[in-house]
Amino acid sequence: MNIIRIPVLSDNYIFVLHDRTLNQAAVVDPAEAQPVLDCLESLGAELVAIFNTHHHLDHVGGNKELLEAFPDAVVYGGEQDRGRIPRQKFFLKEGDTVEFAGEKGKVFFVPGHTKAHIAYYFAPTDENEVGELFCGDTLFAGGCGRLFEGTPAQMVNSLSKFRALPDNTRVWCAHEYTLSNLKFAITVDGNNLDLMNRYQEVTMARENDQPTIPTLIGLEKKTNPFMRWDSDQMKSAMGFEEPSRVFGRLRGMKDNF
Repeated sequence: MNIIRIPVLSDNYIFVLHDRTLNQAAVVDPAEAQPVLDCLESLGAELVAIFNTHHHLDHVGGNKELLEAFPDAVVYGGEQDRGRIPRQKFFLKEGDTVEFAGEKGKVFFVPGHTKAHIAYYFAPTDENEVGELFCGDTLFAGGCGRLFEGTPAQMVNSLSKFRALPDNTRVWCAHEYTLSNLKFAITVDGNNLDLMNRYQEVTMARENDQPTIPTLIGLEKKTNPFMRWDSDQMKSAMGFEEPSRVFGRLRGMKDNF
């Protein structure tokens, strides 16, 4: 399964998954159709699946047009997004699986950003490979999604599922927010040397217009304050011990940053 990252809009990423053997493709969160159609044309591939993480327009905006071009393609999304994702056919819940390119993707129910948000995790097929996590707007490089329809407790629970994945899991976030996220992170975790080093690396990358996605679970656990709610540094900085209160204070600070 080859993964092609397509930058669209101001800061979104669409991910095209390509099965070279069957020359079929799937797409994760198509904000727009035309960039995907152009990619499929260059590959000469047939679109067979759309994997949506949640209903926001910058994640489903290309569904209808893609299905006009590939009417046999199937749209997947969370069961609680029924009626909110265009042309959705499969309604997924925690523990369900999807299949593409001979690989199985596990579905995580990860509410917080929205009430119905899901993520797709393709575990490595052997010890020399990495896992692939398509997390939509739940986890970002150096940050996490705003709580539009969920609570801090829900988001802590959702991110806990990601923290349990192997450190070398690649994280395909749907937005290029990394630099702005790290600018906030150093205001609350400025003594974190791993974070400071990452901030310098990301600053250089963005100055050269280089993408920072995918990231890795292990890197997020060390440098992302929203994955460190139970660290002594975050508890001290937020003035709370209980995870959801630490996280809630942190998210509120980021919202006003």
